[in-house]
This record gives sequence, C-alpha cells and structure tokens, in this order.
Amino acid sequence: MSLKLLRHISFLKAVTLYSLTAFGGAQGHFGMMMKTFVAKRKDITEQELLEYNAFCQLLPGASSTQIITLIGYKKGKLPLAILTLLLWILPACLLMSGLSFALDFAGKTTLQNDLFKFIKPMAVGFLAFAAFRAYTLVSGNRIARLIMAGAMIATYFLFNSPVIFPAVILLGGLITNFTEKTSKTISIEPRPVKWGNIVIFFLIFIIAGFFSELSRKNEWQHRKAFNLFENTYRFGGMVFGGGDVLMPMMYEQYVVRPATQRVQLKNQNVISIDQNEFLTGAGMVKAIPGPTFSFSAFVGGEALKNEGPGMQAIGCAIGTFGIFLPSALLVLFFFPVWHNLKKYPAIYRSLKGINAAVVGIMAASAFFLMKDISFFEVNEEATTSFLNIGVIAGTFLLLTFTKLPAPVIALICLVLGLIFH
Repeated sequence: MSLKLLRHISFLKAVTLYSLTAFGGAQGHFGMMMKTFVAKRKDITEQELLEYNAFCQLLPGASSTQIITLIGYKKGKLPLAILTLLLWILPACLLMSGLSFALDFAGKTTLQNDLFKFIKPMAVGFLAFAAFRAYTLVSGNRIARLIMAGAMIATYFLFNSPVIFPAVILLGGLITNFTEKTSKTISIEPRPVKWGNIVIFFLIFIIAGFFSELSRKNEWQHRKAFNLFENTYRFGGMVFGGGDVLMPMMYEQYVVRPATQRVQLKNQNVISIDQNEFLTGAGMVKAIPGPTFSFSAFVGGEALKNEGPGMQAIGCAIGTFGIFLPSALLVLFFFPVWHNLKKYPAIYRSLKGINAAVVGIMAASAFFLMKDISFFEVNEEATTSFLNIGVIAGTFLLLTFTKLPAPVIALICLVLGLIFH
C-alpha cells in the first residue's frame, strides 16, 4: 500500500498546502478546490467537481471534507481517501484543540485580530471564480440557465435554512429529468458498493447511544466522555447545512440546555460549556484554515477540561473523531451507489439540472457573503471598503488570468490585513 501511495506524493503535498491555506469556510474552500485541483493540477474536471459538490450537499456532514475525500478516492481509492481526509482535518483540529488549552492562559479574551479582515472578501473572489468557470458548463442550455437563476434566488433568501441546498439540487434534477427528451445512457464501469461502511455507521450509532445512556444511569467516573462521543457522532451523521448549522446545535446542547431548570434538577453532571468560551471558539474557527467542523475539537476539549489536561486532550480527540467519522462513512458508502445509478437515463437527464442548481448555489453564496462586507463607506472605513472591492476583484483576476497558486493569494490577503489593521 505504501508503494502505491508514493505515486501520489505530489497530490498529498497539494492537499497539505491546501489544508493550511483554505480560508473562508465551505464556500471559499470550493473556489480553492477549483483553482488547485481542477485548474492547476487537473486531478479532476470541472464537471466532476460540480458532481461531487452536488452529491455531498445531499448528505449530512461536512461537505467540503467529503468533497476532498472523494478527490482522494478518485486518485487512489480507499487508502488515499483516508490519508487525504486526515491531512485535511488535522491542522485545523490541532489548532482548535490548542485553543481549548490556550483560553486558560489568555484570560478568556477574544483571540481574533485584523489579520483575517480580508479573508471574507477573498472567499467571495474564489467563489466568483468557481461560479464563472462552472457557468460555462450550463450556459448553453436555456432550462439549465433558468434553474441556475431560480436556485440562486431561492438560496440567497433562504441561505440560513439547512434544507435549502439539498432541496434546490433535487428540484433542479427533477426539472431536467422531465424536460429533457434524451434517453441516452452512460457507459460506466460499475463500482462495488461497500456495505460494510453503512453497517459500521449504524453499529457505532447504536453502540454510542447504548454506552452514553448506560454511563449516565450508572454515573460512571468518565461518563462525560461517553456522552460527548454520542453527541458528536450524532451531530456528524445528522447535520445538514455545514458548520453554520452545527454551531447553533452545539450551542443549544452544551450552553443553553444545561442551564435549564429541568436539566439542573434531573442531571447536574451534564456536559456544560461556558458561553463566552464557546463564542470565542466559534469566532476563531472562522479565522483559521480548514473545515469549520474542526470546531468540534475545541468543544470536545472544553467539555472535559474540568477533568484534567489528560481528559481534555481525550475530549479534543473525541470531538475530532466523532464529528468526521460518520460523514466519511456515509460519503464512501453512497458514492459508489450514486456512480452506478448514472447509467440510467433518468439520472443522466437529472445531472444537467443538478449541475445548474449547484452553479446557482455558488453564485448565491458569493452574494450572501457580500452582505457583511463594507463597500461604500465614506468615513474612516473608506480605505477598508476600497480594499474590500480590490481584494474581491484582484482574487478573481489572479485566479482567472494567472497561474498564481491559491495558497499564495490567501497569504497575500493575510499580509494585507496585517498592514491595514
């Protein structure tokens, strides 16, 4: 296996560099994937990346993590997929785990600064680049253009709803399935469905729930570790909508719920996290590269910090393992199923609408991110507003007309934040 992996050293280096510079959340990640793995390295095509994105939006879990896992799967099957996943999640999870320990030494003050002030405009530029490239795949079909426009409008106004992404993708596929007349089939090589993945997924789900409840009833010494894994695994296997949905659910679970009178009377040993610490972590995860779901590593450390540094480190590991394992099992099980279904005409017809809906989602994401960026200030923020416009336009132009690597653009934006603080 190691000899086979040696053939992919260049790819693994690219994944590592990507994981260290992929700022901007899931939306920004997709644009960087388009530049790094499509435009520059040509590991996959635009069509494949759109398909991966659409497929992963239909599943619960961390979508950008699932996409990069599929890229690794395509390049080197399961061994490379697992290694790709680890290289992608570990830097961010280690940073968030370190933050859990650092809060005790930082006076629990916010650790954010102006270094990251131009990351959001950069993410908009990446999204605009990705949407522009993807638009060429659907621009020749009138129905596809209409689906793209409708998906963009619906997604923009319902962006905070976790069901909007899978809903518009499914609707786009249904529309072209009924409007397209072709009965063409795709000749594909069938892929074996790994039934073990879905069996493991449900088996862990059941076992985690059993031991969580058993530890609660019997007040085991380290019951919080069992409760934490059950909660985290459940979130990782059931959350649609990415990190922006995950964080409110964790906030309710670990900050709001433990303070209620009902829980206080029934179970005072429930996992509870300080509100200020939780919000500090939620802010910091937006400012580091890598998956937003790495926030779970921070939450795991905070959940067990009162039990000593050793258990706090175990909590960080549980938070990391528990949140990413279910989405990895799901994507690796369902992707061969999805691949095999493409040979049917109905699925082939649906792909045009699915791709058009994904392009609409990308465009809507860019516009939605722009809502919180200042552009036309005339006071002391005028310089920042001007630079925001420049960062968006500059990112798009550099990605489109130069071969400058995406990580270099991210570093330039960090330096700008440092200069204009």
